[in-house]
Amino acid sequence: MDAVAPDISAVPGCGPLVGTQDGQTLSLRQQVFAHVRAVGQTSRAEIARGLDVSAGSVTAITADLIQLGLLTECTAPAREQGRGRPPVALSVVPGFACVVGVKIADASLSAVLTDFAGITRADISRPSARSRKTPDDLIAELADLISDLIARAGLTMADISGIGLGLSGIVDHETGIVPWSPLLWGVDIPLAQLARARFGVPVTLDNDANVLTLAELWFGQGRNRPDFAVVTIEHGVGMGLVLNNRLFRGSRGMGLELGHTKVALDGALCRCGQRGCLEAYLADYALAREAATALNDTDPTTDPGHLIERLYAQAQAGNLAARTIFDRAGRYLAVGLANVVQLFDPALVILAGERIRYNYLFSQDVVTDMETLTLTEGRSHCQIVTHVWDDLVWARGAAALALSALTDRLLSA
Repeated sequence: MDAVAPDISAVPGCGPLVGTQDGQTLSLRQQVFAHVRAVGQTSRAEIARGLDVSAGSVTAITADLIQLGLLTECTAPAREQGRGRPPVALSVVPGFACVVGVKIADASLSAVLTDFAGITRADISRPSARSRKTPDDLIAELADLISDLIARAGLTMADISGIGLGLSGIVDHETGIVPWSPLLWGVDIPLAQLARARFGVPVTLDNDANVLTLAELWFGQGRNRPDFAVVTIEHGVGMGLVLNNRLFRGSRGMGLELGHTKVALDGALCRCGQRGCLEAYLADYALAREAATALNDTDPTTDPGHLIERLYAQAQAGNLAARTIFDRAGRYLAVGLANVVQLFDPALVILAGERIRYNYLFSQDVVTDMETLTLTEGRSHCQIVTHVWDDLVWARGAAALALSALTDRLLSA
């Protein structure tokens, strides 16, 4: 297994760096703007070459985008300069708009404020009660968080053009409704509508695995890949899939719930209420449940994360029972990854989340087991990499969600 330490600032700009094979899904106007934002700075001639369109079309479209205040002229980057007068380049106007991205997790909230060019201008993280919340309680908590974030940037709510939210559970991106989340009481919660009423700006939400996948697509290794999958293991097990530079969400926007695919009939109890889900063997609460038994810790107030850390320490020290728990979780992970590869045939799967540091879960043995369980005769194996992100990257993905929605509103008008 390859370990990759992503550098989200290594390449200027944000968004996919590879062209789509299905350009007709975006207008030429949208394609031109996306190209400039992805590259950071580029000339009109390079835009025309990159999109394989006429120079005249690019000139007309960029003139319109400059008039709208979305793009500005600047000196061309060194790669395009030759003899004579330096050519003029284009770049996104960072101050045109700002958005906020928030990750809502079991025990914490994190948020970033991002400008129109995708640059983070402020961030904030704080602990949150490890319990289910009512929608009203969550909105109140978000209001305090976002207010402090905006103040850190020296802005006001009037400067914010959109908010993106990421949370675990079943999330309908199109309607903004949360049919079910382990973080909230109730079902079919119109969370986007409630947040929009509180903050007075458009609010977009998605499953947390999808916002992390967007972070990879906009800022990470996924910028160079038109197709890839992300599997997350933390408080739950999630998956995001990018096909042709676009998130795949399913016909109703609620697909790819890898954590709730079944790996054992009548198996372990999942927090969704069903049995045998992959998540019931890999997620924090599943490992903590096993750890409590192995460590003979019957105190219900013990922090699950602390239990898992103790279990891991025991496994490293040679405790056979502790090692067996991690080994079994690794085998179930191999089954889950094999199913992803068999169903979608991605060239790359990125493993992310807090638990990737446990080498018993993410070892070469897991990759070997996955390869054994897949039909790969005559083909190269899927590449598996791990990314160790800080928690704010989920919020950056939520900001990308808000930026994408804002850009669509502006350029499809």
